[in-house]
Amino acid sequence: MAPTSSAPEHDGARTPGNPALVLPQVTGRHETLDGIRAMAAMMVLVFHVATETGDSLRPGMVGGLLSAFDLAVPLFFALSGVLLYRPWARAALDGTRGPRARAYLWRRVVRVFPAYWIVAVAALLIYSRDQLGSVRHWFEVMTLTFTFNTDPDWVGTGPYGLGQMWSLSVEVSFYLLLPVIAAVLALWARRGRSVDVRAKRLLIGLAVIAFLALLALVPQFYPEPREYMHAWLPRAMGLFAAGMALAVLSEWAWREPGEHGPVRRFCRTVAASPGVCWLLAGGFFVLTATDATGGRFIGSGDIWTSGVESLTGIGFAFFIIAPAALAPRPTHEPYPVRSAEAWREGRWLDSLLRHRAWQFLARISYGVFLWQFLVLYLWRDFTGQEIFTGSFWLDVVPVTVVTILLAMATYRWVEEPSRRWSRRFFREPRHKKAPAHRS
Repeated sequence: MAPTSSAPEHDGARTPGNPALVLPQVTGRHETLDGIRAMAAMMVLVFHVATETGDSLRPGMVGGLLSAFDLAVPLFFALSGVLLYRPWARAALDGTRGPRARAYLWRRVVRVFPAYWIVAVAALLIYSRDQLGSVRHWFEVMTLTFTFNTDPDWVGTGPYGLGQMWSLSVEVSFYLLLPVIAAVLALWARRGRSVDVRAKRLLIGLAVIAFLALLALVPQFYPEPREYMHAWLPRAMGLFAAGMALAVLSEWAWREPGEHGPVRRFCRTVAASPGVCWLLAGGFFVLTATDATGGRFIGSGDIWTSGVESLTGIGFAFFIIAPAALAPRPTHEPYPVRSAEAWREGRWLDSLLRHRAWQFLARISYGVFLWQFLVLYLWRDFTGQEIFTGSFWLDVVPVTVVTILLAMATYRWVEEPSRRWSRRFFREPRHKKAPAHRS
């Protein structure tokens, strides 16, 4: 859901003076990561349809694999980590001032709330008419703070039609705290006298954050289970930290001394091995389909299965995103005409995710996320289906089509106008060109 960040004007593909050395793309629009965001949006739609029809709850491997599509949420969180933290990681490594928090937060507000408010009002008017007179209910929904209501009037993860918004609430919590987290990490890293030491300190700090996220499971389950804490930021911070670590590695590679330093070798190896990385991610996907990660409902399970679920989500998101986040800027057009040639040359991941179909879905992915539950419930009301009954294919096709149409409308008439309007208020100063890396 987060856009690519602004950054110094690196080449991103080949190092000046040394064409043989390839470094990660750290500037401009990152179409491959956009493709992953589109993939996550479609995964979460499949998961919600399969849950509503009961297909993901049925015993057996098929039901388990459908339930594992919920791993779209870790993808969203890790993508936010890598894209939004990158400017702060760059500043921490260079010992310079990071982005202005006020401008950053304003962009986040405009990015998230206008489109969300339209969907939220529609859901409240259709499915929460008995709460329309409650000022508290309106406030909690419109500010995405309903997840902090420990005694809600609804069943599940949110008001009817807005059940998926718990993850958006987690995202917004991360957006608000990111400047503070980045400042603390920068203070910790500043003690390092070299870029390598500062980068290592940042990664250590992120590892500590991931460990604290696991510890957050203790108050969630002891002395008694508190299911609502599943929708709070602390337990999800390990997923954001995984993406933030990729941001540090990509920026560190540009500054590492020596042509063949370990960080540069690592980035090149990962970028050149998308098949291996996605195979490992597939292993985590299959593990999520088993009982090792708890039940099929969000937030079910005990502290141990929830711990496995958290680690599985981190592993899945890391290995899906890493080959794209650490890859150089592609040298071919965004939509290569000779896709078969790209696959033969080992550029299959880039060719796949930069295809115009995925790029189209990436542009409207936020709207796909916002509208899917409301469309799903309206469709099932229209067809007279009871919960946990019906046909997955009968639902997924019309729900996907209508959701995409509404997402297109939201993107054209809400998201883009809001973004253009917001630019009038805050304009980031142009970054000075970063000093050439050392080799």
